[in-house]
Amino acid sequence: MKLLTLEDLNVEDTLRLSFDGSFNHHGALERELEPFLQGLELHAGDWMPDVVKGNRQRSYSRDAVVAALKERRDRYGSTVGLYRTAFPAVSLTIDLGLSLAPAKIRIWLDVQPISFFSDEERCQGVVKAVRGWGSMYPVPYAVAHSAADRQLADFPRFGRDDETCERHGTDTIYDVFWLNIFGPKLVESIGLERMLSTPAHLVEELPNGSVLLVLRPTAADFASDEARVAQARAHVHLRPDLDFDTVLRTLKERSAALSPVEPRFHPDLAPLLSRLPDEFAISERQQKIAELNAFRPPSPEEWLPAALPSDVENPERVLASYGDLSEGLVAALHTKVPSIMEETPESLTDLDFHFWRENFPERYTRELIDEHTAPALGAYLGDVLVRRLGGTWVPRQKLEESQVRVGRRVWLPFLRARRYMQSRQSLLDYSLTLFLQEVKRHCS
Repeated sequence: MKLLTLEDLNVEDTLRLSFDGSFNHHGALERELEPFLQGLELHAGDWMPDVVKGNRQRSYSRDAVVAALKERRDRYGSTVGLYRTAFPAVSLTIDLGLSLAPAKIRIWLDVQPISFFSDEERCQGVVKAVRGWGSMYPVPYAVAHSAADRQLADFPRFGRDDETCERHGTDTIYDVFWLNIFGPKLVESIGLERMLSTPAHLVEELPNGSVLLVLRPTAADFASDEARVAQARAHVHLRPDLDFDTVLRTLKERSAALSPVEPRFHPDLAPLLSRLPDEFAISERQQKIAELNAFRPPSPEEWLPAALPSDVENPERVLASYGDLSEGLVAALHTKVPSIMEETPESLTDLDFHFWRENFPERYTRELIDEHTAPALGAYLGDVLVRRLGGTWVPRQKLEESQVRVGRRVWLPFLRARRYMQSRQSLLDYSLTLFLQEVKRHCS
């Protein structure tokens, strides 16, 4: 299995831990890290990382972690990644802020998929590890929960702007997640007695005055009705100013947003639309699938029942200029869209996806698009009709009137390309994929 990347983390939901602790950095790095690494080794079990990645990749060992941190160290601190090369996928980042007082140890852990934590024993391992870390490295607030649900909760902003979030941090309990560590300040603001009486699977005071709270035995069922009721009860207990029904309704809306939606895309556009949901955050994906299921593009109108006669003096020269335009597009995009070299139906879908993902019509200047990209794309589209569907060019002085005769109709690829390049939405409304399917239907 390849090492988990940021892109991979957006493929499937993960159990995500955010831990931002502190320690007094007076001793050797090996000694300061020992509680963290010991807790990882004792309790990670079958999600234990086996690779350390600093300036180079090493097999996991404590010495390898320390060596990687030392070689990556600068005047601010050091950051390394720990990964797992077998199922489940793991990404664990250790970020040491050694120039701060007190020094910081920031841990970001993702284990994918979250369904791996349907097992209570595995979840107990996470709890034991985080309990130890929270006891040794004081933390104001730490959370382990579904990455997708955290996104829906807007963690850690919780609806605040970046400046407010940075200034105040977690100044109250905005939400309660599967696993929580509430630091001494939060405990004081709520009251220790109230905190310890929270209805939850586990509530425990740590030696440094923090409180560990675990809502349920397992993390994977966070979106179930039972889990949402437990989450709402705990939150309202800690925040009596909140209304239980309102909190529960919001949580159930989050569950509904994550409920799987079966793709039922427009058949002509399925090759394209099936690729779009993965470009959205996991928390938005099911809603986007539902929106794309309902999407019905306008039928292509860039065609004529009969050809306008060619009105150019030198058709060969004009056709050569179309070839130059098409070749220019291939030269510009062949590394990003390799299939463009082949002039196939698949290459048109790849172009659709590339331009949509790049938000090309809204990122680049209208002058560039109208004078260069759209004409080059029209020429390329026409060449695909000629090469793959047996079409014939009918050049015209006005570029958007230039046609390709296929079967009983003539098609206007330059006009289609201009409409296509108007906005990000128009890339779907006037997609090249849909246009080709319409041409194929009228080939005979």
